[in-house]
Amino acid sequence: MNRQDFINVKRVVIKLGTNVLRGDDGNVSLPRVFSFIEDISMLVNSGKEVIVVTSGAVGLGKKRLGIKDTEGTALKQACAAIGQSKLMSIYESGFDTYGLVAAQILLTEDDFSIRTRYLSLRTTLNKLLELNVIPIINQNDTVSTLDIYPRYADMQVCFSDNDKLAALVASELDADLLIILSDVNGLYNKNPKTNPDAKIIEEITEVTDEVCNMGTDASEGGRGGMRSKLKAARMVTRFGGKVLIANGKEPFIIKKIFNGEEYGTMFLPQTQGLSDKKRWIGYATNILGKIVVNEGAKKALLEDNKSLLPIGIVKIINEFNKGDVVSIVDEAGEEFARGIVNYSSEACEKVIGTHSDNIINILGFKNYDAIITRDNITIL
Repeated sequence: MNRQDFINVKRVVIKLGTNVLRGDDGNVSLPRVFSFIEDISMLVNSGKEVIVVTSGAVGLGKKRLGIKDTEGTALKQACAAIGQSKLMSIYESGFDTYGLVAAQILLTEDDFSIRTRYLSLRTTLNKLLELNVIPIINQNDTVSTLDIYPRYADMQVCFSDNDKLAALVASELDADLLIILSDVNGLYNKNPKTNPDAKIIEEITEVTDEVCNMGTDASEGGRGGMRSKLKAARMVTRFGGKVLIANGKEPFIIKKIFNGEEYGTMFLPQTQGLSDKKRWIGYATNILGKIVVNEGAKKALLEDNKSLLPIGIVKIINEFNKGDVVSIVDEAGEEFARGIVNYSSEACEKVIGTHSDNIINILGFKNYDAIITRDNITIL
């Protein structure tokens, strides 16, 4: 795909990483941030809809307090509270210079995982874009509880860094393009830190497991790393969106990208055709419970698009309630699907391996023949 076709889009999500927002001294790099604001303002004034997912609040809070480490949840949350107001004031004053309005949106995992809140969030974001407002989104580290409660230790959260958050926003709002700006030039064919001859891969047709394994973990000061960015790219491209990973330290990189200059790595869209509900089930929910199924049930789900019946269940892991989204794994522990359960974990335990006709005799009631109906299952 050539660059002109790639950038021919209407709705764009731009993710700004911690390391591109600050200079070498650890302070926010105002010239760079204002160059982002100038470029984004140009896009909005040209008729594009732009959503910004920004990092940097905790780092700015640490700098303001004069501390180097944020050991402990309470200190990290305090730094986020201090830094977020400083971060948002920069965006507000910057966009105001160009006559544009910015809106702050701070999100936790539950804002996606609880479907009513997710639907409300989507409605609000669409209305802001309709009003020509630029949503500025960040993870709400100040009130996130995932590090506090032990019951969350085994949870699969819908996002744990802003790369995944940006991917969720782009996917659930049907954005045409997600641009992830970091301190790397893109995806290399080998690790550039240890291989001087490493070269940028200009285009990825499909983000396979092999491609994801080419990524490394987070650099100092950040949470994501290339592996996180590749997983984000896989999600967005699966739903028909495009992704570009580029170096945000390149001066006026956003303007250069939309001028058709060849920076970064392009990830091309796939066609999956998942409904909004199935997207939400598969990618936007927090997962506490797991259902282990036998090989026959796995085949029925993957190949025949069947519902999950109690006869195919081998084991229940963790507690869950009726209506929760759970992970469906095979006997080797590999997750291959997710779904909304029709029964609680306690009820599921009692009917493991039995025929659906026996549910009412065992439980004294029967909501459905299936533990999870096929319309509420998303194959990953």
